[in-house]
Amino acid sequence: MTEPHVPLSILYQDESLVVIDKPAGLLVHRSNIDRHETQFAVQLLRDQIGQYVFPLHRLDKPTAGILVFGLSTEIAQKMMVVFMNHEIEKSYLAIVRGYIHENGLIDYPLKEQLDKMTDSKARQDKDAQSAVTQYQRLACIELPHPVGRYPSARYSLVKLVPKTGRKHQLRRHMKHIFHPIVGDTTHGDGKQNQFFRSQFNARQLFLTATEMTFRHPLTQQNITIKCPLSGDFKKLVSQFGWECSL
Repeated sequence: MTEPHVPLSILYQDESLVVIDKPAGLLVHRSNIDRHETQFAVQLLRDQIGQYVFPLHRLDKPTAGILVFGLSTEIAQKMMVVFMNHEIEKSYLAIVRGYIHENGLIDYPLKEQLDKMTDSKARQDKDAQSAVTQYQRLACIELPHPVGRYPSARYSLVKLVPKTGRKHQLRRHMKHIFHPIVGDTTHGDGKQNQFFRSQFNARQLFLTATEMTFRHPLTQQNITIKCPLSGDFKKLVSQFGWECSL
């Protein structure tokens, strides 16, 4: 990120855990894939709260929203078990191309995507892994602008609930059913992305982790974290009249 850093928004904090709203475009930690980056959520949060933090899961660089950290190695180990056992409920909001069905389940195995630099020693011949995503359409809109071969442009606001945790699962699953997420430069539709840039000056990936529920590793109480939309996503939800659908 090249813009000046503003303090991270903390959604929840106690003696064991801290949860932030990760901005779109911010890496979770240093990576060889983006060697030019100088700001990372781990370092920024550590400096902000004055203690070491341990990321418990990942969000893609362009994805915004809920990101959970442990405040000790012991808590991190306990929470990693929770994540590995899929004892976490997560949901996301996204804007996708077209009028998607009101609800559905995508059960489509995904081959593991390997990065040339960071995964050079990993097996290249792994079988596709089970991947399941539940979705619900919350709102839709038709805009009187020709994009591609169609005389108008249609979009849906959708809630996505991953039942598994594969790399880029939501982005790849939405591409698979021909409703790619707007702003996705890897798995999306370039013409739609360009339309949002030129028409709305909107350049982010429209995918945000907005809600997470898990059992606290020490108190055993259920914790629910909610994250508001921000930036271009928040602006367009308002512009499209979708606030009442959230």
